Amino acid sequence: MSRTLRVGVIGGGIGGIALTGALAQQGIDVRLFERASVFGEVGAGIQMTPNAVKVLQALGLGDALRDVAFVPQAIVGRNWETARENFRTPLAAVCPALYGAPFYHVHRADLHRILTSLIPADAARLSTGCVDVRQGKDGAVALFDDGSEFEADLIVGADGVRSIVRSKLFGDEAPRFTGNMCFRAVVPFDEMPDFVSPDSSFWLGPNAHVVTYFVRRGKAVNIVAVAETEKWVEESWNAASSREELLATFEGWHPNLIRLFERADSVFKWGLFDRDPMQTWSRGNVTLLGDAAHPMLPFLSQGAAMAIEDGYVLARSLKAHGSDIANALRDYEAERLPRTSRVQLESRERGRTYHLPSAFAQRKRDLIYKFKSYLNPQASGIQANWVYAYNATGFAPRTLTAA
Repeated sequence: MSRTLRVGVIGGGIGGIALTGALAQQGIDVRLFERASVFGEVGAGIQMTPNAVKVLQALGLGDALRDVAFVPQAIVGRNWETARENFRTPLAAVCPALYGAPFYHVHRADLHRILTSLIPADAARLSTGCVDVRQGKDGAVALFDDGSEFEADLIVGADGVRSIVRSKLFGDEAPRFTGNMCFRAVVPFDEMPDFVSPDSSFWLGPNAHVVTYFVRRGKAVNIVAVAETEKWVEESWNAASSREELLATFEGWHPNLIRLFERADSVFKWGLFDRDPMQTWSRGNVTLLGDAAHPMLPFLSQGAAMAIEDGYVLARSLKAHGSDIANALRDYEAERLPRTSRVQLESRERGRTYHLPSAFAQRKRDLIYKFKSYLNPQASGIQANWVYAYNATGFAPRTLTAA
């Protein structure tokens, strides 16, 4: 009789929790270790694109997700100053037929809470920070700041862009500041305001862009406002900002945006950091997932979605290969590395096209958007149709044949 595989997951963010739930559903013995004292996510929105929704539905969370989500009508590109519409990519009416799942806007805290329902009782240890990992005789060992250790067949670092696990495997190389900083805020409303359209609106301006969309079934608007800056001086990646700083940074932008910003009571900011794609995520019986493996800029709205896909694929691969960790990780990386690398690089490129500095360059870009929209609205604008079409639930690990 084969024994039950044992996996330790470092990090209780969206990716770590999605992996833990997927492993448990595959009958794998899993333990999750999180540095914070409680589960939770920052107060911000997140776009759950069809590729991620397909995985959440496969995990049995489709109804719970729908109950807290807002369904956007379209992705709309707008001029920063005039609100002129440069492209419109339909979503609500076409996503289920085109991509096999809806497109949702949700609050990160709501998504995190839904995902935690997948965690088995007593599978999570909070207030437990990982300080080291090492290879064991037949597995790997995670060491924690309270002096405890956990030995498993596999340790997975899902501990974010500043991953301890990554630094222990591949060295402590700092991520690169991109020259962009991001404001985030969520503005509650008793009724949906008429100056915010029911879309994912991309306001594109010189050296900056703003994305707005509804969350919590239309009871709040999420703001993501990205601006270029020469220097990022904050140590925190989630520093307190203010309504005044947000307004000053986007002075002269369209009145509808200014009306929205004036209602923002709690504003945060952080620098956007980036890494180049890796050649491998694994060493021995330790691997990486999510931002620890492939941190990416938010310009395709895929950071959390890629981590959710990673978790599902890794769980399926481990189930198929059992104690053969080497081949399970081979299949995991073969499926995920090409995709996440492309998303990383294309997210970087979107940041460049969103922030064109001159009016001439912006006008040229917008004319290209319009022309592409006539040909295929799904291939215009942010051009993410290839992202949404992917289906991680169709992943089939390779089976080994006898020599």
